[in-house]
Amino acid sequence: MPLLADAPPRPAIVQDPIPFGARRVGEMRAYTVRHYGLHRARLVAPKVIVEHLTANTSFSATFNTFAPDVADSELGELPGTCSHFVIDQQGTIHQLVPLRWMCRHTVGLNWTAIGIEHVGTSEAAVLGNRRMLRASLSLTRWLQGRYGILTRDVIGHNESLTSPYHHERVARLRSQTHADFPRRFMLVYRRDLAQGP
Repeated sequence: MPLLADAPPRPAIVQDPIPFGARRVGEMRAYTVRHYGLHRARLVAPKVIVEHLTANTSFSATFNTFAPDVADSELGELPGTCSHFVIDQQGTIHQLVPLRWMCRHTVGLNWTAIGIEHVGTSEAAVLGNRRMLRASLSLTRWLQGRYGILTRDVIGHNESLTSPYHHERVARLRSQTHADFPRRFMLVYRRDLAQGP
């Protein structure tokens, strides 16, 4: 998709790809059939950006969580969980997965959401880290400009169930979400996002 005319500039992004070969793509396609009734692994015209917290303190630990294509311990499904981007505590943006592929990062939204992980153990620490927050806002604004994603659709993982794009075919997972980046932190984040660079 071409960049919108007034899109913010692309921030510096380090390419650190996790293995995402034919097997993982096939597993992603099978996942989207089960969960969304879609027959593709491609991320087409994403409408949502989901902000996440890693609950650890290093990029390497995060990379090592996402790189293996193994069933996750929480839901026991393939492909392995992942996120498109990770922002480390120095403010470096790492891209793990090309934006052409869906990632398993948010139940009910993987079909239309870009995932951004922030290395840290608390939302307050992320928002209080100037380099990390500046990188996060820069990346998010660039993605918004590239895909026309509204600020109201930049959400924390904890807000997933309230997204109008949330869709889940598996009944036991329709109320599944995580605690990271709840609304009180995202109100601050979205306010900063709307203020511009």
